[in-house]
Amino acid sequence: MPTVLVYYLDDSRDCKRFAIVVSRIQEFYGRAANIIPVNVDSIPAKDIYTKEESGYYYQDIIPQTVILDSEGKKIFDGKGQVKYEAVDDVLREVFNLLPRSESVELKRRIVNEFNEELR
Repeated sequence: MPTVLVYYLDDSRDCKRFAIVVSRIQEFYGRAANIIPVNVDSIPAKDIYTKEESGYYYQDIIPQTVILDSEGKKIFDGKGQVKYEAVDDVLREVFNLLPRSESVELKRRIVNEFNEELR
């Protein structure tokens, strides 16, 4: 299963703004990919990390978004305020989905429409 690592700090204004993008990633890919938020304060300070350790991909920039494919190979490393569309494009390739330009725009149902169907 692909993995999305999101490095952040609790007290960072940039990370708080980026939380909206992370929520969108979770909304559309949460069941198909592992989405792992990593608080950089929890990364132990050392010189060398193994691939299994959270500090392995971290590059002293927050927020940072790393996508690993099913085999654990890094296929995306976004630093700073990465747009949702950039992450979405990579995940669409991973899951062999149509590019956004060729797919139907998904829209949420309005609550009243949903309630009408329950009658």
